[in-house]
Amino acid sequence: MKKLASLTAALLLGACAVGPDYEKPATPGGINAEGAFVEGARLSAVNAAELPPKWWQLYDDPNIDRLVGEALAHNTDIRVAAANLQRARAVLNEARGRRLPTTELSAQYTRQRTGSNSFGAQFGGTQQIPSFETDLFTTGFNANYELDLFGGVGRAIEAARGDVQAAAAQIDAARVSVAAETTRSYALVCSNAQQIAVAQETVRLQEQTLALTRRLFDAGRGQRRDVEQADTLLAQTQAQLPGLEAERRAALYALATLTGRPPAETDAAAAQCARLPQLTQLIPVGDGASLLRRRPDVRQAERQLAADTARVGVATAALYPSISLLGSISLTSTTLDTLVDNDSVGFSLGPLISWSFPNQTAARSRLRQAEATAEGSLASFDGTVLTALRETEQALARYAGELDRNRVLRRGERSAAEAARLSRLRFDAGRESFLQLIQAERDRADARAARAQSDAALAEAQIALFRALGGGWEDAPETTRRAG
Repeated sequence: MKKLASLTAALLLGACAVGPDYEKPATPGGINAEGAFVEGARLSAVNAAELPPKWWQLYDDPNIDRLVGEALAHNTDIRVAAANLQRARAVLNEARGRRLPTTELSAQYTRQRTGSNSFGAQFGGTQQIPSFETDLFTTGFNANYELDLFGGVGRAIEAARGDVQAAAAQIDAARVSVAAETTRSYALVCSNAQQIAVAQETVRLQEQTLALTRRLFDAGRGQRRDVEQADTLLAQTQAQLPGLEAERRAALYALATLTGRPPAETDAAAAQCARLPQLTQLIPVGDGASLLRRRPDVRQAERQLAADTARVGVATAALYPSISLLGSISLTSTTLDTLVDNDSVGFSLGPLISWSFPNQTAARSRLRQAEATAEGSLASFDGTVLTALRETEQALARYAGELDRNRVLRRGERSAAEAARLSRLRFDAGRESFLQLIQAERDRADARAARAQSDAALAEAQIALFRALGGGWEDAPETTRRAG
């Protein structure tokens, strides 16, 4: 026993972890992500402050705050990601369990009959030993402890810990997506309601024009063609209403599902929204470095790379001998009252050495597989970093473009409304034809619809920017933030 203990201590002291030690990679291609965004420097509607954790509160709309809170608490995608995290933690606990000896308790009772023919004739004569029956009581304890000489167990724990942290980042990514999609769905409800209001106001104005045209025709001052043209223009505007209303209801159904409710249970307060929520301040975007720290998908890719790098160590350790210490103790007796006697005790103790040698084809193939997987994870990390920077620059560019477009369309709407007003006055005074009036009315309707559509697109561009910035997960419950 003393020799075995000495040997074990010597082996443990000589133990080492094979395989590469993980180092967090720098940004791909030596990218400098410390400075401001290229598009952010050109856009006056954003600033360099850090994005707040609950960015949706920048809209100062209690409905948004309430709906996003419900979605983060009940959304099924987040629940799936949370279940994956629980599974990863269970795998980590299993890997940690390999640090401890494997133990097994057993107990058995056997009633056994031995027939006389099992012994044959006694001493070569004709007399046989008679058949007999016996009881056999057995209890035992077995232990198996694997010496982690080459760090295979430690690398497995390291890989499982990386998987847990990647799963935690996946929950954060789900929270980012759910918060953005909930805000977007609410904005769609509001924007469609706003476009409906614009279309209804246009319908009201065009109904007045149609009524005037009919009066003139009835008085003999107009033509039937003028009445039909006015009615055609009115019908074209009225035809927009069913589609807008359908999209509004569709957004309400999406909002219900996002918050964990069936589509039939639409939110009554959201259904009353008639105007798009407005930002109360400039959008804080930070810089590239803060973006990469904040984006959960970047963190998930980095943690996956760490886990796959550790698995290279696990595969490397399989090339070396595996040494386990085996021990067992048992009590065996034919009677229960003598089971604990000294003469019933049996034991065994000793090391077990196993090694896949000299044929290591399978082990080396698994090592090459692990190395290739780690290389792929490194490429995925680089791609995720580049994607995060690209998506943010694109979102900023599209937001800037929609802001400029919206400003121009608002100016055009004001001009079209004034032109329609003047055309009506000139028509009433007999100084302008009905065709000119109809064209002015059509221009005003088109300008109002284009501005309302641009308002909706501007809200979408804002939310797409918030999604690209990757915020909204920071206030997650501690049970999901803890990464093992």
